[in-house]
Amino acid sequence: MTRRNPTPRAEEGSPAATSVADPILPFFGWVLLFSIPFWAIGGFADVEILPGLPVSALMVVAPVAAAVVLVHREHGSAGVAALLGRAFDCRRIGSRRWLAPTILVLPASMLATYGLMRLLGRPMPDPEIQWLSAPVLLAVFFISALAEELGWSGYILEPMQRRWGALQASVLLGGAWAVWHFIPLVQVGRSAGWIAWWSLYAVASRLLYTWIYNNTGGSVFAVALLHAMANLSWQLFPNNGSHFDPQIAGLVVAAVALFVATVWGARTLSRHETPTTA
Repeated sequence: MTRRNPTPRAEEGSPAATSVADPILPFFGWVLLFSIPFWAIGGFADVEILPGLPVSALMVVAPVAAAVVLVHREHGSAGVAALLGRAFDCRRIGSRRWLAPTILVLPASMLATYGLMRLLGRPMPDPEIQWLSAPVLLAVFFISALAEELGWSGYILEPMQRRWGALQASVLLGGAWAVWHFIPLVQVGRSAGWIAWWSLYAVASRLLYTWIYNNTGGSVFAVALLHAMANLSWQLFPNNGSHFDPQIAGLVVAAVALFVATVWGARTLSRHETPTTA
């Protein structure tokens, strides 16, 4: 008989395959601990790295730092090397057709957001998109996304999926991910309503990240590329993200995430099946 495999099977000898202790609460505790100094710096330094991106956004290193601490504690330097090596685990991607949704799903959602805002008569400036800077921004966002996703996807997602299944794990991780951004968002002057709608966008996006992860053999590279494309799309939104509307974007991405969960199945977000003996 066959059964659905809720998560990509961990490689033998990898931290995901051999971990015994429950890493979920310790991981989020370490992320919080590593984030606090960046939040404090952002509170004193009124500096934006990019429009809408405060200096406290450098907290992107916190997830990978938390994962490194926990992996080193249990598996030593070899485990850390295996974790960091997943930054370019392109060979896990079994079917190259998954590169299309990885690259296009969130930019297409942002384009739909722009179109809906136009149809609804929302105030919009004439687009002034700096296309020549896009490759540089993509490279920067990809590096920062790797730092995040080595922790979120490469370390903590699989144990969360084993416990709760793909959909619930995505919602829980997406909720924590959204809350983690609250202080930087407040530091750039976002209102409570803006943050609430952005949180919907974040949770729905995280479900799409899990979907890509589970269908690319657990590729951190693929999820980081998806994450980078999301950030690039936001920064290129007219103008430099200044008129990004999290309400419209959140509803659009939530609709896409609902479609994905319905078609691919909430338990696994993947159509992969693993043979097993009855």
